[in-house]
Amino acid sequence: MKAFLILEDGTVLTGESFGAQKEVISEIVFNTSMTGYLEILTDPSYAGQSVVMTYPLIGNYGICTEDMESVHPWVSGLIVREYSRLASNFRSEMTLDTFLKKYDIPGIAGVDTRYLTKISREHGVMNGLITTREDFDLETELERIRAYKVQGVVREVSCKEKRVLPGDGFKVALMDYGAKYNIEKSLNRLGCQVTVYPAYTKAEEVLADEPDGIMLSNGPGDPKECVEIIEELKKLFATDVPIFGICLGHQLMALANGADTKKMRYGHRGANHPVKDLKTGKVYISSQNHGYVVVEDSLNRDVAEVSFINVNDGTLEGIHYLGKNVMTVQFHPEACPGPNDSEFLFKEFMNMMEVAKDA
Repeated sequence: MKAFLILEDGTVLTGESFGAQKEVISEIVFNTSMTGYLEILTDPSYAGQSVVMTYPLIGNYGICTEDMESVHPWVSGLIVREYSRLASNFRSEMTLDTFLKKYDIPGIAGVDTRYLTKISREHGVMNGLITTREDFDLETELERIRAYKVQGVVREVSCKEKRVLPGDGFKVALMDYGAKYNIEKSLNRLGCQVTVYPAYTKAEEVLADEPDGIMLSNGPGDPKECVEIIEELKKLFATDVPIFGICLGHQLMALANGADTKKMRYGHRGANHPVKDLKTGKVYISSQNHGYVVVEDSLNRDVAEVSFINVNDGTLEGIHYLGKNVMTVQFHPEACPGPNDSEFLFKEFMNMMEVAKDA
């Protein structure tokens, strides 16, 4: 069956429908990862977005639900050059097509994803409609497409109640703004007892549980929309509890300290983004998924210093807060999909908690 991708600038691309036969309007973003499509599909940071995979063949190793990064997928749709109808992998439980149908997510294949990526790079992120209707009226659809906004997604993707992963080490409070499973797994592997809190939990409740450290997770949407969360982070920052923020958590902590954020032209999404540690000069390959960035010039240099920058475009990738046990990064040290170059940051967080406990 034919499927169509209509962009808000009037571009119409024709492909083949797979997955669910469902119509969706969403932001259209691209990811440069060669593998890890299941982790991408189930990353809560993609709520409200359809993902264009730049790698030309997707689905060849099928679906292994053990690798999911959330309880279910969060993407609105999937756009690929070619999807594999067969899965060659001893761990595979189903095909990509079956998985998308199971979770009612539409896919479109046969699209020139190279051309689509170039459009995004030149014109920035646009909204788009995936549909199988051949009788659509373009002007009517464009009005609907342009009116779409990604809103309220942090509350949507966050857990609804507190839960605990047992461990005999440090007690870590993980604020779930759309946390990938591998964040809690990475901490748990280091022996931490991880308590996962809903995004809008009050600071007083978190602190009453006497955590040794606080982890601020990744998540979707515009960070400036999270006004209530930012107010709670101001209270957490005022304590001496070590804090480690990732992605959205990084942006929210910056906003809590008076910095600004802005939407990027097309964002960073992929498993191959180089970041430079300004302290050591070393460059690490990182996994990233973000459409917003902290504005470097907005940082109060009496409060914070830049710790990492993006090698490709020079944007801010990490902040160290002066006189505080607080560090945040824009990239994903837990990866999945992606490299483990920056996994050492979890050990730095462990060291921060050790020092704070001995103080």
